Amino acid sequence: MKRVSLLASVVLLAVGGFGFLTPATVAAQGTHKGSFYTKADVEQIIRRVEERSDAFRKVVDRSLDRGALNGTNREDNINQQVKELENAIDQLRKNFDRSQTWEDSRSQVQRVMNEADEVNAMVRRGRWRRGGPVKAEWALVRADLNKLAGIYNLRLLIA
Repeated sequence: MKRVSLLASVVLLAVGGFGFLTPATVAAQGTHKGSFYTKADVEQIIRRVEERSDAFRKVVDRSLDRGALNGTNREDNINQQVKELENAIDQLRKNFDRSQTWEDSRSQVQRVMNEADEVNAMVRRGRWRRGGPVKAEWALVRADLNKLAGIYNLRLLIA
């Protein structure tokens, strides 16, 4: 009888302990994989990416117009890269607005990240002044893009 009582106590403790740990484990996994984001959460990040990429484009344009690259093919190429990123972000926004859930936009986010990777490489290898407005604005855009990539479990942009 004591043996049955002892066995029952051990089983109850094990089940109770497991039940206590399981919600925390599931919550941690879900947060990491983005399953706790709502469509409104993701929409807010996309909106911020749009706003910051617009500011970045203006800073790049102003910087190029005041620099040695003004009027060159290199200036045109840089502006084209930034424009392609903006177009990808605009397309993401349109498709996101029409989708039922945020998960439906993964391929569009991947396209944005591909375009952003090109701009990121251009900013990293370019001769932009360290700590200057172009690098500072891009750091803000990159941070939001990386947040978006993390939600969709995509590769992040390197600093």
